Amino acid sequence: MDRAIMEKIKNDPDFQKLVSKRNSVMITLTAIELIIYFGFILLVAFNKQFLAQKLGEGVITIGIPIGIGVIVLSFLLTGVYVYIANKDFDELTEKIKQKYTKEV
Repeated sequence: MDRAIMEKIKNDPDFQKLVSKRNSVMITLTAIELIIYFGFILLVAFNKQFLAQKLGEGVITIGIPIGIGVIVLSFLLTGVYVYIANKDFDELTEKIKQKYTKEV
């Protein structure tokens, strides 16, 4: 790809909007994931007694559903990113591609 076209794309307001939106979504979802994950790890490190409490008469403790919840929330956050990417990012990407495919 020609450097002049690359510079045009970099300076395009739609491209800058795409990068800005993608970065804000990515940073937000990453922060949520890190808070959830490290919150669980800190709970394991500093409050083992809470996680070791049994649920009912069986052998399942509170830590098991919380750990499963961390995993499920990770998948859900991935799904949120895919939904946002398909809804917003793909539309902007296509718009940018349409502008600059003619010039190549």
